[in-house]
Amino acid sequence: MVLTPRIAIDAMGGDVGVRMMLAGAAMARHKHDGLRFILVGDEVQIKAALENHPNLRAASDIIHTDGVVSGSDKPSQALRKAKSTSMGLAIDAVKRGDAGGAVSAGNTGALMAMAKLALRTMPGIDRPALAALLPTLGDNDVVMLDLGANTDCDANNLIQFAVMGAAYARTAMGLQRPRVALLNIGTEELKGTDEIRDAAARLREVHGLPMEFTGFIEGDKLSRGDVDVIVHDGFSGNIALKTIEGTARFVTDLLRRAFTSSTRSKIGFLISRPATELLKHHLDPNNHNGAVFLGLNGVVLKSHGSADAKGVANCVHLCAELIEKDITRQVTEDLANFRSGDAA
Repeated sequence: MVLTPRIAIDAMGGDVGVRMMLAGAAMARHKHDGLRFILVGDEVQIKAALENHPNLRAASDIIHTDGVVSGSDKPSQALRKAKSTSMGLAIDAVKRGDAGGAVSAGNTGALMAMAKLALRTMPGIDRPALAALLPTLGDNDVVMLDLGANTDCDANNLIQFAVMGAAYARTAMGLQRPRVALLNIGTEELKGTDEIRDAAARLREVHGLPMEFTGFIEGDKLSRGDVDVIVHDGFSGNIALKTIEGTARFVTDLLRRAFTSSTRSKIGFLISRPATELLKHHLDPNNHNGAVFLGLNGVVLKSHGSADAKGVANCVHLCAELIEKDITRQVTEDLANFRSGDAA
């Protein structure tokens, strides 16, 4: 069954706020005219921004609220005002069934706390995980999780992340049997913490699930494209993600500095421009914007706070795809199959 995507947008989230969030939603609808939206936030600002996007205006309902979750709000503070903020009301629309998914570019910790409290975790999931697609040198992107929702994880958490990540890879990338690996300090079986080794031992015994556990992977292989899903605790994952993003900016800035250092370098830039444009496209975080909270009874995506309209549109597209392909059902079924196989 194909579900019609209706997405709740936290219009007040992000570094720019209403203007950028609505520009991204409008861009997404131009490519996917079946999308419908619930725009949550200050009605005056939303209606003003919609003047520039008649196509979006025709497909949107507005829920007004003056409340906003700031970037400095702690999750506990955000929870206390969840029912009066744009972020909280966007998630509530998913809980009520008015929307199939929600997108916010606001405070990550607050979004996680609100989504977990409102939607609850799936049966068999102890903790939800934050997952994102990252570019590789291979034919496909790679799913990485957890990216910061859980700093401490035991073997059960890592196994659950692996099952959810494989389901996500099949949904988002169309892979029939995703290759799954655990991030570790070495590839030998004796390397790593007790939790990682225990999770690996149990994943090697998994049968009957559409996934292939390949063992351990080290940090220098994250972008090689050798696997489709990389599993780790949120502490290691967040450090790895920020390192990847920082390295991408370093390479981009270094190339810019090198190509503007002399007249000869500028001429060289003009000659090599097609290659540098391809590199720029590959490293642009807006092309891979959108992290999903897996393990919840509903679809909630986090857009990068500094994402431009193209980045927001990509996040909205991903949200729509996960709704249409019913990611929640796929994860639930895989978890049930894993539990029955693990018990056997």
